[in-house]
Amino acid sequence: MRIKRVMIAAPKSGSGKTVITCALLQALKNNGLQVTSYKCGPDYIDSMFHEKIIDIPCKNLDTFFTGEEETRNIFINSALKKDIAVLEGVMGLYDGVGGVMQEGSSYHLANVTKTPIVLVIDAKGMGRSVISLISGFLNYDKYHLIVGVILNRISKEYYEIIKPLIEAELNILVIGFLPENTKYHIESRYLGLTMPDELNNIRERLWTLSEEFSKTVAIESIIKIAGNAQNLETDRKTNATIHKTRHETNRAVIAVAKDEAFCFYYADNIRMLEENGAQIQYFSPIHDTKLPDRCHALLIGGGYPELYADKLSKNVNMHTAIKNAVSSGMPIVAECGGFMYLHSALTDKDGISYNMAGVIPATCFYTGKLVRFGYIEMQEKQSYFLPKGQKIRGHEFHYYDSTYNGEDVIAIKPFTGKKYSCIIENNNNWIGFPHLYYPSNAAFTEIFVGKAEKYKELCGTRIIK
Repeated sequence: MRIKRVMIAAPKSGSGKTVITCALLQALKNNGLQVTSYKCGPDYIDSMFHEKIIDIPCKNLDTFFTGEEETRNIFINSALKKDIAVLEGVMGLYDGVGGVMQEGSSYHLANVTKTPIVLVIDAKGMGRSVISLISGFLNYDKYHLIVGVILNRISKEYYEIIKPLIEAELNILVIGFLPENTKYHIESRYLGLTMPDELNNIRERLWTLSEEFSKTVAIESIIKIAGNAQNLETDRKTNATIHKTRHETNRAVIAVAKDEAFCFYYADNIRMLEENGAQIQYFSPIHDTKLPDRCHALLIGGGYPELYADKLSKNVNMHTAIKNAVSSGMPIVAECGGFMYLHSALTDKDGISYNMAGVIPATCFYTGKLVRFGYIEMQEKQSYFLPKGQKIRGHEFHYYDSTYNGEDVIAIKPFTGKKYSCIIENNNNWIGFPHLYYPSNAAFTEIFVGKAEKYKELCGTRIIK
């Protein structure tokens, strides 16, 4: 299968991958190409820049979550009808699970998808040392996937000096550069980049960046690199999701919280819910006063509820609606920010306490440091959302903790083997800090939708308000 594709990767975080990926996506779009994009790893925010700012669909690809074959299938199935695919790397090129395993790394994903790599080098404050840095990455590239370099935060004058030296000594194409400019900088906070909607004039800033990028980077060379990517082979039948045909009015409705506070969702998670027969209806715990009419399950994802704690606390009608839904037996899955919202109270970093939905008689509080971070596998102590003995994979990244994190599921760290209890679970509820990646075990999605369908049958046309 012929798919034009390229990966933008770097030696480390903070090198400018997201800025340059966004500039490239906009430039390709300006050239009239149908573009799709992907983010390597479990990050939500970088992909939101692709989708919300440039209006280019973005999916996550992660070889730890779904292994080699299924990751390749997910990529092929979504990229086939596009003119070009751009993959944004995560952390340093070779950094995978635990910082040392190949699974989850940008390089492993590039190898699995046979994608050529353009390496972004933050060259600020470097002279000839940049050559040895690039040389080291090329020497470690055993599959010869790195085919080009972009130098970031470097002046035009010095670029013209160092470019021919790099190309002569390393036999690698230097595709272009970006000069340092503070207006291209994207601010960060503790969970990563600041959300796109919070940044002033971000669309205009990225548009200006793409124009500058097109002047200093050879876009046609990147398109040529993408066009030289190897053909891919896959057995598309191995995709584990199950598509169920439903008449639109007969489908179980899953109400998904989505607003400023709750916006961390993997695109393939939502896709799998729909493919298993669910109808998705979005609602806002900030702005709405009731749940969607005739909904049969709730999904409350991650985000930044602590930034909107005052508004969330004042919407007592939504608190009541959610508590009534839970007490009625409605299935609910809540992750990280959604878990925090379901607490009785949330105490922010300034020590101010806010009333939350009150489903969980516990308090969430700011710790000032990462509490739990990284990939995990999860196995239930009693089977409710997974077949007995099976696991699902996910990720944790949070600075808040809870006075009660749950004890119904065992989390296992893939590199160290460390285990700890988490998740508040019963036949209807899966509530906790970990973010789940449904394609890592499609049974979770099928069982969750099945619970929604069962609830629909039990309650008939009753409206939960």
